[in-house]
Amino acid sequence: MSSQSVADAKLQELLNVETKKVMAPGERAVLWISRLAIWIIIVLTLIPIWFVIEASFNPSNSYFSVSFFPAHPSLSNYATLFQSSGFMTWVRNSLIVGLTVGIGQVLLTATAAFAFSRLRFWGRKYGLMSLLILQMFPNFLAIAAIYAALAKLNMIDNLWAYILVMLGGSAYNVWLLKGYFDSIPKDLDEAAIIDGANSWQRFVQILLPLAVPMLVVIFLFTLMGAFSEYILAGTILQSPQNYTLGVGMYGMISGQFAKNWGEFAAAALLSAIPLTVIFGLLQRYIASGLVAGSVKG
Repeated sequence: MSSQSVADAKLQELLNVETKKVMAPGERAVLWISRLAIWIIIVLTLIPIWFVIEASFNPSNSYFSVSFFPAHPSLSNYATLFQSSGFMTWVRNSLIVGLTVGIGQVLLTATAAFAFSRLRFWGRKYGLMSLLILQMFPNFLAIAAIYAALAKLNMIDNLWAYILVMLGGSAYNVWLLKGYFDSIPKDLDEAAIIDGANSWQRFVQILLPLAVPMLVVIFLFTLMGAFSEYILAGTILQSPQNYTLGVGMYGMISGQFAKNWGEFAAAALLSAIPLTVIFGLLQRYIASGLVAGSVKG
C-alpha cells in the first residue's frame, strides 16, 4: 500500500471519529420511540389507501370486505368506469379548472403581493387586511349570492363561470407571497432603480425568479383545491358534460339503491395520477417553497 493510500485511510478514519456522535442511553431510547411512532403513523395512513385499492379490484362492488385481499380480483370496475361513466370528461374538466385556476392564481397573487410589498398607494394599509377578513368566511356562506349573480348573468352550468368564481379565493396566497417578498432585501430594488429599472422590470427580473419555489407551492395547493372542491362545483355545474371529478364521483355513491363503491374506488385511484405526476415533476421546489418566507432576513 502506498504512503498516499495510508494517509487517505487515516484521514478518513479521523473524519469518521469526529463525525460519529456518542448518544446517551436516554437519547437512543427517544430516537427509537420516535422512529416507531413514525412507522405507526405511516401504516395507519396506508391502511385506508389499501382498502381503496382492494375495493377497486373487488368485483362484488362492496367498499369493505372480510378478507384483506379480494377473493376474486378483477379489472371489471375499471372497465365499467371507462365504458358507462363520463370519467374521462370529469378528468378533463378538472384538469382545465385546476390548471387554469392555478396559473391564474399565480399571476393574480404575484402581482397583488408585489404591489402590497413594494409599492405605496392609497388604501394599502387596510386593503390586505380586508381581503384576509373576507377570506375567513367559508365559501358556502356565499353560495346563495354567487348563484343569484350567475343566474342573472345566465352563467349557471358554465365551466368558465365556475373558474371565474374559483379565481376569487386568493387572499391567503397574496398574504403568503407578500411575506416572502418582504423577506427579499430591498437593496436589490434600490440597485435596480439606480440602473434605470422601472417597477415592472423589478417585478419580472428580480422578484419573480427569486419567488419561483413559493409560486410553485401556491400553484400546487390551488390545483389540489380545484380537484377536491365540491360545494361550489355542485351548485354551479349541473350538466354531466360539465362535471368535475368531485361532482361526478359523488354521483356514483349518492344513489338511493345503487352505490357503485368499486367504480368509485377505481376512479379515486386513477384521479390521483395527474396530481402525482405534477408533484413528481415539481417536487424539488416544494420543500424550499414551504419554508420560504418563514424567516425574515
